[in-house]
Amino acid sequence: MKIKCIVLLLILFPIFVGAKNLIDTTPSVRNTIYSLSKPPIYLERNSDSFTCYKPSTFAFLTHIPGDAVGYVRQSFKKQNLSKLVIVAASTGLLIAFDQRITDGVQTFASKHGIEAGESNAPLIQLNLFGKRTNLMKWPKNINTAFYNFGQGSSVVYMAAGFLIAGKIKNDPRALQTASQLMQSFLALGLGTQLIKYSTGRENPSDATATGGRWRPFPSVSDFQNNKPKYDAYPSGHLATFVSAVTILSENYPRKRWIKPVGYTIAGLLSFSMVNNGVHWVSDFPLGFALGYGYGKYIAKKNKHLLHTPIKL
Repeated sequence: MKIKCIVLLLILFPIFVGAKNLIDTTPSVRNTIYSLSKPPIYLERNSDSFTCYKPSTFAFLTHIPGDAVGYVRQSFKKQNLSKLVIVAASTGLLIAFDQRITDGVQTFASKHGIEAGESNAPLIQLNLFGKRTNLMKWPKNINTAFYNFGQGSSVVYMAAGFLIAGKIKNDPRALQTASQLMQSFLALGLGTQLIKYSTGRENPSDATATGGRWRPFPSVSDFQNNKPKYDAYPSGHLATFVSAVTILSENYPRKRWIKPVGYTIAGLLSFSMVNNGVHWVSDFPLGFALGYGYGKYIAKKNKHLLHTPIKL
C-alpha cells in the first residue's frame, strides 16, 4: 500500500506543479509588481523585473525552426566552446567506464530489491481506430515510476496545467511556460531522434559488445523496427525532463525549490534508465546539455528584462 501511494504521488507530481501555478499566478507583492498592468511585471531573484507576452496559439510549433537554428548557432559561439569541450570530454571519459558503471548500478539495484524492467498497468484505455490504446499508465514499481518522468506525457501534463492556469488567471507567464514546455518536448524529441539515428548506439539491454556497438546511419526501416540496436545516444528522456526543469526555473526564478527538486528527480530518472538497460551513463552529458541549453534559450528569448530593482 505504501509503495502504491508513493507511486501515485510520483505520477501526479507534474499535475501538482501545474495546479500549484493557479496559486502562484495570483498577483502578489512577493512575486509580481504592477499586477494590474498589461502584461504583468514579474520579479527576478535579484529584484530585477521582467515581463512576458502572451504567445500565439501555435507558437510552440511555429517557433521550432527559428529557435532550433538560433540555439545551434549560439552553442557554437566562441564563448560556448569550452562547454562543448566539457560535454565531449565527460562523454569520452564515461564511455571508457560505461560497462563497469552499468554492471555496478544493476547489481546495486538487484541487491536492494529495485526491479530492473519497465512495468506498467493501464490506467485509462480507449479504442482508437480499432486498437486498444493506453492514455495513462500506472507504474508497477519505483524504477518505472522514475523512468516515466522522462516520458513525454509528464511534460504534456505539466504544459496542460500551466495552460489551464494561464487561461483562468489571464497570466502571460503561465501561457508562455505551457507553450515553451510543448515546444521543447517536440523539438528535443525530433532532435534527439536525429542524433540517435546518426550515431546508432546499442542500448545496454541489447549490447553485443562491451559498452555497446555504434552503427551510424542504419536503414530507416531497421532504425524504426529495431530501436534498442540504435537508440542509446543521447538520452531523449533526460533532455526532455531537464529542459522542463530549466523552463520552470527560468520563468519562476523565485521558486527556489524547482532546481533542487527537479535535478534530484533527473538523477533518479538517470539511475532508472541505467538500471533497466535503456541507457549508458555516457548518454547523459549530451542529453543534459541539450535539455538545459534549449530550455534556457527559449525561456530567455521570451523574457523581456526591465532591470528595475524593487525594494520589498
